[in-house]
Amino acid sequence: MELAPLIQKIVISIIPILFAVILHEVSHGFVANKLGDPTAKMMGRLTLNPISHIDPFGTILMPLFLYAVTNGQFVFGYAKPVPINAMNFRNPKRDMAISAAAGPVTNLLLATVSVLLVKYLIIPFSTVVPSSAVATVLKPLLMMLEASVIINVILAVFNMIPIPPLDGGRVLMGMLPHRQAMSLGRLEPFGFIIILVLVATHITDIIILPVISFIVNILMLL
Repeated sequence: MELAPLIQKIVISIIPILFAVILHEVSHGFVANKLGDPTAKMMGRLTLNPISHIDPFGTILMPLFLYAVTNGQFVFGYAKPVPINAMNFRNPKRDMAISAAAGPVTNLLLATVSVLLVKYLIIPFSTVVPSSAVATVLKPLLMMLEASVIINVILAVFNMIPIPPLDGGRVLMGMLPHRQAMSLGRLEPFGFIIILVLVATHITDIIILPVISFIVNILMLL
């Protein structure tokens, strides 16, 4: 990829990526707080201040690199995990699953809002403003929102892979009987190794790309 398009792609992607990973984590803590665990709130993590959430590698470098080198086909990132103490929940197994699901659900909501803004605000508005304004303001905004759709859908689907410590693993643990949930939980120390192997062997492409395409096509119909 040439340097200029790469730099443009990175600049356009920064804000959508930050919003995607930060709101993902905040939603975990917000829902956990509503379910009885105030840990994230007491530690000041229910804030949109990026400084409280940014992990330099996981929030910025890794997702930007993946988005750039895959031409937006794959992106994964993370913020500093929001602390959750399941012992504070009234129903730890169920409420942990609900808190975990809040992250991917938030990403899908962000993708939906991005599509609606493009279709019902940016595009109609661009037809009634001078072309110079479109070029300087609306086009970059349009590109950010389009990137937001892809980034948020990918993050939602990837995070729902049912392997702990991904959100999908925690959700599945909340749905399984106790014995099976404990067995799945034992994979958590090796979870990221398993995920890296799946990514490196392109097995994740077979699993998640059709789901990502399906969700994006559904959103385009809104």
